[in-house]
Amino acid sequence: MPIAVLMPAMALAYLTLALVTFGQRKPGYSHVVHTISELGEVGAPDARAVAWLVFFPVGLLQLLVAGLHFASTPLVALVAVCLGAGYVVAAVFPCDPGSPVSGSVRQGIHNLGGGVEYVCGGLGFLKAAGQFGAAFEVLGYAILVVAVALTVFPQTSVRGLVQRVGELGLFGGLSALVWISAGSSF
Repeated sequence: MPIAVLMPAMALAYLTLALVTFGQRKPGYSHVVHTISELGEVGAPDARAVAWLVFFPVGLLQLLVAGLHFASTPLVALVAVCLGAGYVVAAVFPCDPGSPVSGSVRQGIHNLGGGVEYVCGGLGFLKAAGQFGAAFEVLGYAILVVAVALTVFPQTSVRGLVQRVGELGLFGGLSALVWISAGSSF
């Protein structure tokens, strides 16, 4: 099996390990309550490490996946670009403390990157449903619901959990698209 097929799953595994590691290092951090971005927020103890050792490489890996699939499976490339853009923007434009819905210009750009990741990723899955199966339609709508929930209910006590469910859907869905497009079956 070519490593390109495993790249989205490898990125998810790396991201998960990094989130657990850096989450343990940040005092008071909860994976259920706090967003992923808050590990790299302005002023966080490991902000630079999270930005450049986690968000940036995860984003670049997704952009590489997009490049590998651009000619053969543009829908796979579209979803990968959405994920990659969200993570690269998060690295370059760290969020304000608490990752609010509104704040500094930097926060606005950060949120725009997250919007691209979730909204365009969800729409990409909806589009992929016609070619790859109805499960991607369900996934696309679920990702869009997560995007709305994170925006409309930013102070919910399960914001981090909701985001992680969305991330699992995005990375898992991309992994499935790459796997299926490579001719593999589950």
